[in-house]
Amino acid sequence: MLTYNFENIGSDTLYEYLYKCIKNDIIQGKIKSGEKLPSKRALAKNLAISVITVENAYGQLAAEGYIYSVPKSGFYVVDLRDDKMKNESGLSENRIYSNKLNLTGGKNAYIADFTSNQTEQSAFPFSIWTKTMRAVMNDYQTELMLNPPCGGVMELRQSIADYLKAFRNMTVRPEQIIIGAGTEYLSSLLIQLLGKELKYSVENPGYHKIAKIYRSMGACYEYIEIEEDGPKVEELEEKEINVIHCSPSHHYPTGIVMPISKRYELLGWVTKTKDRYIIEDEYDSELRLNGKPIPSLQSIDVSGKVIYMNTFSKTLCSTVRISYMVLPDELAERFYRELSFYSCTVSNFEQYTLAQFMNSGAFEKHINRLRNYYQQKRDRILEAFLQGVLKTKIKILEEDAGVHFLMKVDTNLSEEEFLDKMKSKGIKLAALSSYYHSSEKKKKYENIYVMNYSFVDCEKMEYVAKMITQVE
Repeated sequence: MLTYNFENIGSDTLYEYLYKCIKNDIIQGKIKSGEKLPSKRALAKNLAISVITVENAYGQLAAEGYIYSVPKSGFYVVDLRDDKMKNESGLSENRIYSNKLNLTGGKNAYIADFTSNQTEQSAFPFSIWTKTMRAVMNDYQTELMLNPPCGGVMELRQSIADYLKAFRNMTVRPEQIIIGAGTEYLSSLLIQLLGKELKYSVENPGYHKIAKIYRSMGACYEYIEIEEDGPKVEELEEKEINVIHCSPSHHYPTGIVMPISKRYELLGWVTKTKDRYIIEDEYDSELRLNGKPIPSLQSIDVSGKVIYMNTFSKTLCSTVRISYMVLPDELAERFYRELSFYSCTVSNFEQYTLAQFMNSGAFEKHINRLRNYYQQKRDRILEAFLQGVLKTKIKILEEDAGVHFLMKVDTNLSEEEFLDKMKSKGIKLAALSSYYHSSEKKKKYENIYVMNYSFVDCEKMEYVAKMITQVE
């Protein structure tokens, strides 16, 4: 709660003095960008002044652009993290740099951040997860003191194998499953296993991080265009690709679901030479909101050339760094022969907890609950967006797969101008064009935005819709 001393206010009125105090704290960074101010009644009670005094102070701050009002929510601090403004207010360069990187570890500075992949607290099963952790501490004391195998705890690998059989119709042995702390780590292991001399592909558009991993490992890679049904197989041949990284069940960021015909076309491509492989990345595929999931490539592969990869960071939360890959038998044998000196990067405690969580049926129940949760959340967001004037200004695309959709905005502004205006209103967006490698494609998909909604507050969507409507 804000606290100020009103004993020596000079010639200022109470509201003028309060306005100056809050303004000074905002400029100095004591009150952070995006932070919600106390309600007028609460602040008046805390400072022993009238509500009208606080109302006048807030009104002046809003008029000068330091704060803004969100209907039925309150007043929030505008993002003032502009280098010039910070320097003029006397803040050091270090302070500016720290603010830009958001190193505080606190709450998000935005009213609505559509770029975040974090999980809301209400979406995580804290009660059953805590109960499972306690049970593991009691029942697995001996196992918790042992070093896990290089591929991970066998109990978790068996749980994952059972889950894949039941829900993805994949028949795999637990020995084929390798556990790791994040798909980035597993990808680096794959490059070592398959060889840096092979040529890898990166989806365009797609995750920039994949290219960074290949580059950091010294592997050769090429960008492959993603069409309406997936990657161009002809381009794989032209560029002499050996290993394709793709996400057939839900491509990010376009949301494309690869049809079964293209899947079989890829499986035909991979069998033509001995040194070809497919890395099937099923990140967030469990959260498809409508329709039945199309079979995974791995489940229909008869050549042993598909490497399946998935993670629990979307189905549990972004801070649970447990991922896994399923290697074909031949590659699994090579992994144990050549890379078994690597230690598993996920603690025994986390692995046994997740195994018990899956074995008890809690994970399946959680997934079903999560789908309903995100479907209701998506529907509330679209309801706020697709009404009034805004309905004629935007077009929603690919809203059924995963926890993001695309929003095409009809505006005369450049993409950069639109993003800046939204940011000044406390709304952070990511442009679809930013996921493209080529400048030609960037221009073609201008003013289409990737709307990750896992971490946004539905109560703020009317405000977001209003701000988008007002931007010309």
